[in-house]
Amino acid sequence: VGCRIDEEILRKEREVATPHSESIKREINREVGKIVAQESGKTPEFVHPDIVVIVNTLYDLIELEVNPLFIYGRYRKLVRGISQTKWYCRKCRGRGCDYCGHTGKMYEESVEELIAHKALELFGAEDESFHGAGREDIDVRMLGNGRPFILELKNPRKRHINLEKLQGEINKYAQTKVTVDNLRYARREEVEELKNARHPKTYRITIAYEGNGKLNEAVNALRGAEIAQRTPTRVSHRRADKVRYRKVMDMRVENADACEATLVVKAEAGTYIKELVTGDDGRTTPSLSELAGMTITVKELDVIEIGDEK
Repeated sequence: VGCRIDEEILRKEREVATPHSESIKREINREVGKIVAQESGKTPEFVHPDIVVIVNTLYDLIELEVNPLFIYGRYRKLVRGISQTKWYCRKCRGRGCDYCGHTGKMYEESVEELIAHKALELFGAEDESFHGAGREDIDVRMLGNGRPFILELKNPRKRHINLEKLQGEINKYAQTKVTVDNLRYARREEVEELKNARHPKTYRITIAYEGNGKLNEAVNALRGAEIAQRTPTRVSHRRADKVRYRKVMDMRVENADACEATLVVKAEAGTYIKELVTGDDGRTTPSLSELAGMTITVKELDVIEIGDEK
């Protein structure tokens, strides 16, 4: 319970206040809180309240501030061509135009929308925000144990839904595109923890090449190596241009023939995997292409495991 007091009353209170007097705001909060608790049969929660009741003494109004609801889980993206979050049209900024087919979006659907649709419906929430522990590119699948995420539901009318039911509804709605599991209720503080977590990741990469380079030697040289990565060309328009140092924790050849190979790579959080392979015209060094002495391209890329935070 909180309150908004007429400024004139607060001014007069300051004139007569003593070091040991209780403020009128604190007294109103306490006494109104007692009444609400008695009438509702609810125990006050001072740290993580679901709803804050605001008593406006100037206009004799009662306002309700409904705090967001947070749900943690892991998602797997089973198909390529889906962005993690809603990607508004770069031309119209979501208003709708010829460029985006009047959808307001660059892509028809996203992991966020496929997960949030049923949650918004079941909880009666007005809006949502999606928080992921990192993100994969649109053309990359997220497999294995899934990527941690927190869905923030704003102004929910319901706060207690069976999350097994929600999980089933989401997976049914998203069909073969996205699945979720390990759903649980979360705290607001976990959003920042999720964003700051440094999870190593394991990838399966299908590469293509021409020539008689030294692929196996290059893989062995990169295993355990530290690489320097200048911001890749493909994201330089939205990321600061700087050099980042990352460790390749493991790399091995799963299978190979004359023009293609499949690699499994485990790397430190924040590693640009495509550029680790291609070199990005020298912006990543050493790279697989550089050490193998031939041009190598990435045909397909999957995240197959999100490791424990380091």
